Amino acid sequence: MTGRHALAVLELPPIHKDPFDRMLLGQSIVEGINLVTADRMLARYSAPLRLV
Repeated sequence: MTGRHALAVLELPPIHKDPFDRMLLGQSIVEGINLVTADRMLARYSAPLRLV
C-alpha cells in the first residue's frame, strides 16, 4: 500500500467499516483495476468493482 492508496481510502465515504476491504478498494481506485468481490456493501461504492 502506498501513500496514494491511503489517501484514496481516506476519501471513501463510510459505507463499509472493514479496513482491509477499504484498503483493497482504495488500491483498485488508484491503480484503475477492477476489484472482484461478493461483498454487497463494497458494491455500494462508485469505484472500479465487479460484484460476483
